[in-house]
Amino acid sequence: MSESVIDQVAVEFRDVMARVCTPVAVITAFDDERPHGTTVSAFTSLSMGPPMILVSLDRGSDLLSIIRRTGRFGVNVLAHDQADVALRFARKGADKFDGIAWSGSSALPRLDGASGWLACTTESLVDGGDHVVALGNIVETGLTPAAPLTYHDRVFGTHSAFEVAR
Repeated sequence: MSESVIDQVAVEFRDVMARVCTPVAVITAFDDERPHGTTVSAFTSLSMGPPMILVSLDRGSDLLSIIRRTGRFGVNVLAHDQADVALRFARKGADKFDGIAWSGSSALPRLDGASGWLACTTESLVDGGDHVVALGNIVETGLTPAAPLTYHDRVFGTHSAFEVAR
């Protein structure tokens, strides 16, 4: 394929993926005593027996380096009112947790107000292009009644059920 065709495929791939509604989560871990985190929309359940998830992290991510060392990570499924948290953890920098309410849970940073919580041990790390897929075994869960934050067509939102016909 020519370079222009490859470029066109890449542009259209991004546009197609923008139309896929995805959950928004902040993946967290501790580096010694300091919490780290990053926003992702590429995570999903993998297995019910045993309970496992997968999450995709940029190959150059500082968080990925921590997960490689510690073998643990947390998944904070953000609530519908946490778009500001998603944006904060999507940027680079060491101050992401400044002003963010969180606590320790299963020796991992857990963000207050999240819709869901999963504490994971790393089963394996699999190379995938410019990302690494972390397969995680679930060791702790948490749930709140808050609707989840989603990302679709490059904007944040949340799920709304269709009206049921009677």
